[in-house]
Amino acid sequence: MAYFKHICFVEAPQAILTPFPRYVTDCLGILYLAAAVEDIAESLVIPDNYYNDRLFESFRMLLKKRRCDLVAISSMTGGFNNAKRVAEIAKRHGAFVVLGGFHPTALPDEVLKLECVDLVVLGEGEATFRELVLKGPSREVRGIAWKENNTIVYTGERPLIEDIDSIAFPLRGLRPVRYGEKGDDYSIDTIYTSRGCPWSCSFCANSRMHQHWRSRSPENVVEEIALLHNPKKKKLLKIWDANFLTNIKRVETICDLMIERGLTNFKIMMETRVKDVVRAERILGKLKKIGLKTVGLGIESPNPRTLELMNKGNAMGDVSRAITLMGQHAIDPEGYFIIGHHSESMKETMAYPEFAKALGLPLALFMVITPYPGTKIFDEYRHDGNITSFNWDLYNNFSPVIKTEQMDPAALVKMMAYCTVAFCSYQSMLKKENERGVLISFLYEIFQTVFLMRVNMSLGEKEISDMVFDAYLTYLGTNPVIDCKIANSAIQRQRTIVVRLQHSPSRAIDCVIEPQGDRRTLSMVTRVDGKPFKGPIIRLEELVAAVCTVSMDTLMHLLCRVELFSNNPVRVADQLFSLFGDRDVRNLGRKLVTLYIHCLQGKG
Repeated sequence: MAYFKHICFVEAPQAILTPFPRYVTDCLGILYLAAAVEDIAESLVIPDNYYNDRLFESFRMLLKKRRCDLVAISSMTGGFNNAKRVAEIAKRHGAFVVLGGFHPTALPDEVLKLECVDLVVLGEGEATFRELVLKGPSREVRGIAWKENNTIVYTGERPLIEDIDSIAFPLRGLRPVRYGEKGDDYSIDTIYTSRGCPWSCSFCANSRMHQHWRSRSPENVVEEIALLHNPKKKKLLKIWDANFLTNIKRVETICDLMIERGLTNFKIMMETRVKDVVRAERILGKLKKIGLKTVGLGIESPNPRTLELMNKGNAMGDVSRAITLMGQHAIDPEGYFIIGHHSESMKETMAYPEFAKALGLPLALFMVITPYPGTKIFDEYRHDGNITSFNWDLYNNFSPVIKTEQMDPAALVKMMAYCTVAFCSYQSMLKKENERGVLISFLYEIFQTVFLMRVNMSLGEKEISDMVFDAYLTYLGTNPVIDCKIANSAIQRQRTIVVRLQHSPSRAIDCVIEPQGDRRTLSMVTRVDGKPFKGPIIRLEELVAAVCTVSMDTLMHLLCRVELFSNNPVRVADQLFSLFGDRDVRNLGRKLVTLYIHCLQGKG
């Protein structure tokens, strides 16, 4: 008979969501734990309202209605303050509270100082958690720590699960409804085909949590993929291994089995090293056939010295070659860059977006180096006094918590905004036939930057407005040349179009699009005269205010539904009806339409 019989699982939500649908959580960590104890527990539950800000009230109501003698909470660093809040609620309702995941594994002593936490599970949790549920807190259970007589008891390290085919598939049916979809049929879902990583980048905690690389067999992977496949609804499947292409032959077998069984109605994303894309050249066609659409590449920096300090073995020739190969197979490369290395200057950082554009990347993300507990850089930055905040809510890659030799957190935010603004190609604006089309394209580019700035909880609306406007001014100061050849003769004959980005009545930037023969050029000009203007005006203050009134949960709801629409265009009518039945999404839609109308009415 099990020591704990009624178990509630919670994955602590990140304090701030990053506005990309692929980052919506699929709760796999706690679902693996649930699967590990399904046969020995009497009841398993996850709170409702998990994917919105009503989680905590929902959790309280759950604990009032049903017995939960154990609450298991998984936490990343950016969600640890929320994990603490969940733990406090659980403790008030008499539950035994267990924390696990990356953050508790890295800082168990700190976590166990909390009165609301009874025990920490260290490292991979399935075998440890199952034994804990059976035996309770016991020195016989390896891989745990708890408080006893004002001291912390450690039971020793548990050996890794070497045969990870033996791990039960995550119990997806336990998940609550998310944006109208049942837990076992999310249209965005995740699979891990391996654990650990053969590399040890200084900014990554994988080596602390999962250690060396271990893979599942192709047959085992494809059995799980078959459970996710729906021939009538194309899903976004995230293969979220630390490095999926470590073993090319294994990946090829996975592709062959999926093709043989017709499991190809997916849009697949994965992350890997550029060198491994090059090694995988001969199977890129098969990867495309099973649905591979986007590959995230950890390019990190154009600076060889910085790459060396990160222990990142990228060679620029491999980066270019990988992007070329992917383009030949219509697979989109997505470049990830980390700014804010301790020795780099603002001038060196300003080279990042130009480098990304020179590579031909259609999409790039510029993040700030973040010293997560359990990483080498956490120890280095803390030792040198270069961590400026231990507010875990800010640990999300977009909220600087460090200082460098030449940049403080404010300068790092400015550089992140600059890189985002400078990377935009603005080609879509050049191809629009009228000022309304140009306005919509410009609004879209600015929205992306504002939403990224909003992820930084320490910034107010005025600071966001100032940061974004200054980023455009800085970009303008680089004298960018933006043009493209236009084959459409109607567009070639168009008059000059001007859209104004206004920070204040006396501070503005005019975005000027002019025809020049068979080309169109875009230039940006500062305006400080405050004279009347007869074109569309984007009032930055109004735009930022509108963005900041939208909850990140509502935004993520909208983005996830748009992802579903784009993957299943035949279902658009039904999905739109469902989407706009949601009050929060309707309100968001009204705000965006109102903002657009105000921009058009800004003439005068």
